Amino acid sequence: MKLIFCGTPQFAVPTLEALIGAGHDIPLVVTQPDRPIGREQKLHAPPVKMIAEGAGLRVVQPEKIKTNLEFEALLREIAPDAIVVVAYGRIIPKWMLDLPKFGCINLHASLLPKYRGAAPIQWAVACGERETGNTTMLLEEGLDTGPILLQRRVPIDPTQTAAELFEILSVSGAPLVVETLVGLAEGLIQPTAQNHAEAILAPLLTREDARIDFAGRTAQEIYNRWRGFQPWPGAWTTLAQKKLIVHRRTGAEFGALANPGEVRVFEECIQVACRENTWLELKEVQLEGKRRMSAEEFLRGNVLDDSAMLGG
Repeated sequence: MKLIFCGTPQFAVPTLEALIGAGHDIPLVVTQPDRPIGREQKLHAPPVKMIAEGAGLRVVQPEKIKTNLEFEALLREIAPDAIVVVAYGRIIPKWMLDLPKFGCINLHASLLPKYRGAAPIQWAVACGERETGNTTMLLEEGLDTGPILLQRRVPIDPTQTAAELFEILSVSGAPLVVETLVGLAEGLIQPTAQNHAEAILAPLLTREDARIDFAGRTAQEIYNRWRGFQPWPGAWTTLAQKKLIVHRRTGAEFGALANPGEVRVFEECIQVACRENTWLELKEVQLEGKRRMSAEEFLRGNVLDDSAMLGG
């Protein structure tokens, strides 16, 4: 097929590489503009741009696409058979949805209709799911509401973080897109409407999502959210009105009854009571204004008695 590829971050790179390897004609790659990163705010090119240019493909980086007449004219001139969209980061306008013969094909990192939205991997892990997967779908004007083309399931290990799952889904999604294009070209795939009643939203993460709710969640639920919110926004609480970031944690078995948020120090371990008398052990923490350190090191410089509370 003659394809236009739209994508930006590392997640989209394996799919672009797979399409190139499959021999598709890709006259244009669309990605977001270079962005400043780090303290020095130096401009950095998106990973998709670097791969595309390395393969000798033409790259454009429009700031806006909905009302960009020059961009629209370029795509109409190319007249692609399909537009493949993987983590592009822009809403695809109707004129673009209607342009290609086979439509705009999106790779979404969940088993739709579950986890529609910007953060499907993070929320699947945070909600304690035991499996997720990839879906190829036809884009329409709604948010991840289009007909499903193909799906492939991927298990979630109970200790796996969202960051680890990102790479797995990125790599496993690439051949699914190639398979989808073959199926469409040969008339072997029949788009299937989603059951909208089963939809679950996966919105953009916020710093507030990372606040630990000891009273409202069990230790397992808090641990799942920590796994889902790695590397950002992480997990944090407060100690004596100072922010305390929790970098590593595990479940703990501690038999005492306690109010959620109460701290117990046990053999140089920090354990915290959660909902339903479950307990977490904090393995590595970072108090506001300080460096990150192990629980043992933290206890050498900070006294936590039986009156200590987290999140109060």
